[in-house]
Amino acid sequence: MEKIKIGKLQEMAKKIRRGIIEQVYKAGSGHPGGSLSIADILTVLYFYELNIDEKNPKWENRDRVVLSKGHCAPALYSCLANRGFFDKKELETFRKIESNLQGHPDMKKIPGVDMTTGSLGQGLSAAVGMAIAGKLDKKDYRVYALLGDGEIEEGQIWEAAMAANKYKLDNLCVIVDNNNLQIDGTIEEVMSSYPIDEKFRSFGFQIIKIDGHNIEEIIKAFEVAKSIKEKPVCIIAKTIKGKGVSYMENQVSWHGKAPNEEQYKQAIQELK
Repeated sequence: MEKIKIGKLQEMAKKIRRGIIEQVYKAGSGHPGGSLSIADILTVLYFYELNIDEKNPKWENRDRVVLSKGHCAPALYSCLANRGFFDKKELETFRKIESNLQGHPDMKKIPGVDMTTGSLGQGLSAAVGMAIAGKLDKKDYRVYALLGDGEIEEGQIWEAAMAANKYKLDNLCVIVDNNNLQIDGTIEEVMSSYPIDEKFRSFGFQIIKIDGHNIEEIIKAFEVAKSIKEKPVCIIAKTIKGKGVSYMENQVSWHGKAPNEEQYKQAIQELK
């Protein structure tokens, strides 16, 4: 797929956000806040950065993405559908009985999903395994793991981080969605994971800090990440939970609930 320009990526990010709102509203449940905060990052990945083929989802040389914060599946589904992995009409079935599009991604049912996720803290371990396999098989693919800043309170994250450093996984790129909110409040109130940069640096990662809503910064960060050798990279993306919908921005209450009809209409209007 030919790489598209900044303006087109910004337009696509709005389209991805509309898809998020549509899914959660029609399902009557879901996680809009954290899905909206990662929309720009996933847009750059799926429409600019990744070496993937929507016609051949299991292509062995493809880049891999692990959405470790699996409850934010609406953002991933919106990207996959718009990229052509499955029909966009299927988004209307999100969280419906017998739908492939469950509340968390299922690699056995959804084309383009590289890892089933949802149990927080486990995704980085899977990504590390994929990256090690790539090294052993002498493949050039890269592995991207998207983590929540609340999720990194889980101890397994740091076990995986140690392994990434030990095996010098320069084909692994971790992205932390640092929107500073989790289900029960701010990161500091619940179980502070700050300073995130110093923690990952102490585990042997190269650190890149960006505005997670600035398309140019995201692109540049991925370019820099590819140039780093002999160590894994952690991109800390400062984001806003609920980004793009005024009444959802920085509101912890929108972690996991659906908008009503009036709120839905307002959100779609703001995202046009």
